Amino acid sequence: MNEKDFNNLLQGVSEMGAIMRGEMEPSREFVIEKTAASEPLTTPDVKALRAKLGLTQRQLALFMRVNQRTLQNWEQKRRHPDGPAQVLLSMVERHPRLVLEALHG
Repeated sequence: MNEKDFNNLLQGVSEMGAIMRGEMEPSREFVIEKTAASEPLTTPDVKALRAKLGLTQRQLALFMRVNQRTLQNWEQKRRHPDGPAQVLLSMVERHPRLVLEALHG
């Protein structure tokens, strides 16, 4: 890092301290609106969902393209699906036929 960049960084840290102490107003503020996408998803009960669909662990794992051991961990609550897996499970819970058709023609 060159001296100019370091001095700019040091000035920013100094200004941040002044803002936090109430000695200075921030130059701008960001407002993040709460949306449905920002709400946490509730993960379906994977074992109950699989039973409802009438699938084996192996079949559901293949359907979701995850390792069977991963699915077992979800069912036994040792791990929890997150990200895309959580979204896909929620979609399968609500619209199983639609998701099956979309993924597997």
